[in-house]
Amino acid sequence: MSSKAIVAGVGMTRFVKPGDNDPYPVMGAEAIRMALADAGLDYDQVQQAYAGYVYGDSTSGQRVAYEVGMTGIPLVNVNNNCSTGSSALFLARQAVEAGVVDCALAFGFEQMAPGALSEHWTDRPSPLDRFISAADEVSSDTRTPMTLKMFSGAGIAHQKKYGTRDETFAKIRAKASTHAVHNERAIFRKEVTVEEVMQSAPVADLLTRLQCCPPTCGGAAAVVCSEAFADRHGIDKSVRIVAQSMTTDFPSTFEDKDMIKVVGYDLTAAAAREVYEAAGIGPEDVDVVELHDCFTTNELLTYEGLGLAPEGGAEKFIWDGDNTYGGRVVTNPSGGLLSKGHPLGATGLAQCFELVSQLRGAAGERTVEGARTALQHNLGIGGACVVTLYQAA
Repeated sequence: MSSKAIVAGVGMTRFVKPGDNDPYPVMGAEAIRMALADAGLDYDQVQQAYAGYVYGDSTSGQRVAYEVGMTGIPLVNVNNNCSTGSSALFLARQAVEAGVVDCALAFGFEQMAPGALSEHWTDRPSPLDRFISAADEVSSDTRTPMTLKMFSGAGIAHQKKYGTRDETFAKIRAKASTHAVHNERAIFRKEVTVEEVMQSAPVADLLTRLQCCPPTCGGAAAVVCSEAFADRHGIDKSVRIVAQSMTTDFPSTFEDKDMIKVVGYDLTAAAAREVYEAAGIGPEDVDVVELHDCFTTNELLTYEGLGLAPEGGAEKFIWDGDNTYGGRVVTNPSGGLLSKGHPLGATGLAQCFELVSQLRGAAGERTVEGARTALQHNLGIGGACVVTLYQAA
């Protein structure tokens, strides 16, 4: 790698519920314009672009980008389920670090429908069929939608192994709501208590409605560039990507008959190890984290997967307040997917937006004072996990 990629500019639209959104070309283009303005660049200075989305026809990325400019550059459409946005960022960062280009754009968007996620192609094998079979081997529940079943099952597996209480998962959602109060781009900004989370409608054996992220529409984008490009164009070099890893599934995902592993624990742990090793730091050096809290159960598992808490130690980590302001590492200051929302293709880039804002000291009332090192975790079942480490110069 020739040099670390500078995060030159970031942009993010307000996240909204389906039906309250603009069409996807409007949301995506708005995010791109924000990122370019933040970087002080014009679209014709971008040399490659990577577009992330899940629910859309082929070349939807071009449809979005053409609203901003038509310069003939390579544009690649990316779909890696819920890790799509970070996968686009991974490719943009890789192109810059390899010296293929000096300036690349990653953007993501999603125009979602209400309700639980569903497959659109039912006349062919499902890409998730092995995950579905693995979940069915562990649980005989046939009533619950598959994603809910998998993540509820993973939480129950943690309870059986370590005695984790139901209230501990609910406390994660309460913390998320407290953080989101100060995020004007979040879909849910009302603070809720542990009791209110527990009393919301049950949707799976362990999970209530407030413990599940909502379907959301929105867009986000990031411009990354080389240090030399930043110097030539007077770009703020205060935040850079110092390490990044993408992992896919291992045999243990299916062979170990463990729902914790089915939902991506080993992907997370492997990617985190690679990032810490590449950066020469450990989890104890991280100040702020945006992680993939699609369900409260996954946030708890991810504390352990990222090494923020020891295996079996996430419950103590949560009740000690080590995951919030005044604790050891502030987790999901944006409100996370649970409160901010989860427009699949935009999520990873929205996490990038939050962490860059944090390291710049520009996140308003939710700023983590003195944050210098930020960790991002974005997971997609099917599967891919992207872990990214940012540092302030």
